[in-house]
Amino acid sequence: MTEYYRNHKGSLALRLLVYLSAVLTVLVLVVLIGYILIKGIPNITPEQFQWKYTTQNVSMMPAIINTLTITVLSLLVAVPFGVFSAVYLVEYAERGNKLVRVIRLTTETLSGIPSIVYGLFGFLFFVVALGWGLSILAGTMTLAIMILPLIMRTTEEALKSVPDSYREGSFGLGAGKLRTVFHIVLPSAVPGILAGVILGIGRIVGETAALIYTAGTVTGVATGLLHSGRTLSVHMYALLSEGLYMKQAYATAVILLVMVIIINAVSGLIAGKVAGKNKKEN
Repeated sequence: MTEYYRNHKGSLALRLLVYLSAVLTVLVLVVLIGYILIKGIPNITPEQFQWKYTTQNVSMMPAIINTLTITVLSLLVAVPFGVFSAVYLVEYAERGNKLVRVIRLTTETLSGIPSIVYGLFGFLFFVVALGWGLSILAGTMTLAIMILPLIMRTTEEALKSVPDSYREGSFGLGAGKLRTVFHIVLPSAVPGILAGVILGIGRIVGETAALIYTAGTVTGVATGLLHSGRTLSVHMYALLSEGLYMKQAYATAVILLVMVIIINAVSGLIAGKVAGKNKKEN
């Protein structure tokens, strides 16, 4: 029977479609990265990494520092809330609970909202209503809300993938619910949780629309949470929209690409080490 479906014309057509889709995806990725590198690398100069931005050097260093600051702060806010919310949904909430259904529906709805809507909300609530102004803090809170549904869903799936035998074995040895969750379940789910964090980092680093309305476009390094500052993606957008620094914009795109690759590689390396450690312990 398996041989019949393998040699069927429909199976062959679907297999060709899968291969074609894979080739097209890789080709688009290679062309996109190649275009950015070809356009950007020749335009990278030492002046673009000076500490202070001027119209002569068009430095991206302040934007790099602001990007790292907002990324770290957003993760510090979103990851604990996202992970603990997922722990409640999977480990503590009763099956079929109406509140759980509402939370999951709300989470899925928030995941599909465009970033510009988050930016307008952040502007009206954090910038205007709370009086924070265009600041790093307003941008951080807006991005934390943006990535919270993503971290919640990925953490929830990671927790569900942990075998029930782990929990049963822990209970059988006399461990309580809280100890089982924090010493058995969460360590086993760390690789899946880190995958969600990596996706969240990618969204933070590449976000532009939400930050224009909340963090602002000031070219200098933000010296406080209530000070404005542009991130690397906003910096690139500003250079392109002005139309005067196209070469510097391409150079910024290369640095942004390299930053995302490095962050993803480091996060993946950490996830791999944690997964290997958990396998040895189990």
